[in-house]
Amino acid sequence: MADEQNFAEFYRGAYPGLVAELYAYTGDLAEAQEAAQEAFTRAWPRWNKVSSYDQPRAWVARVAYRLAVSRWRKARNTLLSFRRHGPPPDVPAPDAVSAELVEALRAIPEKHRRAVVLHHMGGYSVAEIAAMDGVAEGTVKAWLSRGRQKLAALLSDETLEANHHA
Repeated sequence: MADEQNFAEFYRGAYPGLVAELYAYTGDLAEAQEAAQEAFTRAWPRWNKVSSYDQPRAWVARVAYRLAVSRWRKARNTLLSFRRHGPPPDVPAPDAVSAELVEALRAIPEKHRRAVVLHHMGGYSVAEIAAMDGVAEGTVKAWLSRGRQKLAALLSDETLEANHHA
C-alpha cells in the first residue's frame, strides 16, 4: 500500500512537468501525453527498483523520451514507405456476412476465436497453432471444435452457407 501511495505521489508530481517537456520536444500534446503515460506504466512494475534511484524521475523521463523518439521514427518510416510504395490498396468494406461472422467471433472465448481464425483464415495447421501457443495438438483440436460449435449456434444459416462456399 505504501508503494502505491509513493508511486501515486511521484506520478502526480512528475507527470505534468514531463508532459510539458515532451510537448516542447515533440510539438504534439497527445504524443507527449501518450509517451509520458507509457513511461509511468513501465515504471510501476519496477517501482521498487526505480524508487531507489537517486533520480527516479530521470529514469521515467529517459524512457518517455525514448518512446517519443521511437514513435517518431516509426511515423517517419511509415511516411517514407508511403512515398516509396504509395498508399496501401483499398480494402473493401466488410459485407453483411463478414460483419456477422466477426460479431460472432467476438462472442466466443479468446482461445477458441484465436484457434478458429488462425486455422481457417490464416491457414495454420493444428501443429503450428499448438507450437505457437505452447499447448498440445489435442488442446488446439478441442478449441477448434468448441469454437466451431459456438459459432454455428451464433450464426444464421445464410452466413454459414456463404462461408461454406467461400
